[in-house]
Amino acid sequence: MANHQTLRAAYVTAFEPKDIHAWSGLIYHIKQALERSGIEVESLSNLKKGALLTCAAKLLFYKLRRKAYHRDREPALLENYARQIEERLDPNTDFIFSPGTLAIGKLKTDKPMVIWTDSTFAGLVETYPEFQNLCAETLKNGHEIEREILNNLALAIYSSEWAAQSAINYYGVDPKRVKVIPFGANLECDRTEETIRQLSANKSTETCRLLFVGVDWYRKGGETALAVAQSLNDRGIQTELHIVGVTPPIPVPSWVIQHGYLSKKDPDQLARLNKLMEESHFFILPSRSECFGIVFAEAASFGLPSIATKVGGIPSAISEGESGFLFELDSPLDKICDLIQEHFRDSQRYENLSISSFRRYRSKLNWDVAGRAAKEAICDALASRPSVESFSKP
Repeated sequence: MANHQTLRAAYVTAFEPKDIHAWSGLIYHIKQALERSGIEVESLSNLKKGALLTCAAKLLFYKLRRKAYHRDREPALLENYARQIEERLDPNTDFIFSPGTLAIGKLKTDKPMVIWTDSTFAGLVETYPEFQNLCAETLKNGHEIEREILNNLALAIYSSEWAAQSAINYYGVDPKRVKVIPFGANLECDRTEETIRQLSANKSTETCRLLFVGVDWYRKGGETALAVAQSLNDRGIQTELHIVGVTPPIPVPSWVIQHGYLSKKDPDQLARLNKLMEESHFFILPSRSECFGIVFAEAASFGLPSIATKVGGIPSAISEGESGFLFELDSPLDKICDLIQEHFRDSQRYENLSISSFRRYRSKLNWDVAGRAAKEAICDALASRPSVESFSKP
């Protein structure tokens, strides 16, 4: 295969790559990033689920025993995926790419395989509530499938150091075949530093606006965000908490403004979300568990600093002191409020933080940068395989 040949990838996913809501938009944006990097991408998507009767019976069986069963880790279903991929795969494809391990979990092929995702199965089991009560069968299947596919990959790309270390430490993946490339923001951005300076100057000096975006009140730390806003108001700093995505399950004060779910597919709703990003002083998401947090990249694209917890993949999304601040889950509220107060009352200090947040987006957290980095990593991985000549890098 000649040098400088265009890479051809089969983009394998059970989802529809054109759906900007699938996996928080990542299915769509990862594909776009690969294509913009110069990789020729052919979708091998919308894989049909099999073994539905078997899965339905097991779901009922374990539900009666008050255990969670995940059919997406049922071997029979993944073997059905594998057959569909084998039937549809173009023999001229250079490598198989998937935004996760499950769609290719049982695939046997001579083609090199690459993933780009945000967690391992072990990482989810250790941190996410919906993975805390799994039945023994799902746990066994999940770990076996993950270990097998990860050790058969040419390259595993993760969005965070947390996920990468899980692959290396829990599943024994060779560190040479693991790469960390943060995801980009899933919002269009034509802003410049001058735009960010203007946005910073236009923000209210009377009312501190905190923005919370999430669909899971408990896991995303909604009650902590509410407590921070309450504490700031108690200090005499007029504060509003704007909530997008979820309806709080408790009564809230009048200074909490609820915007409901805002879809990026709807131009009017997207415009409302963008306006909230422009006018807020801080994005706050004190999650109990989080694989990465695309919304942190989106906030940075508006020069909006983030306040978040030091859990999961968040430290790879937020650069401490540059694009926001990270706290432990049990950090005192006063510590968080002190930083917000100091920056809110010092316009120059706030503007500097806003500009550095935007620079973080521009250098690390956008899909053009991420796509080029992914292509380079893929080229290196394929070139290191026996009998494979090097492809052109960006």
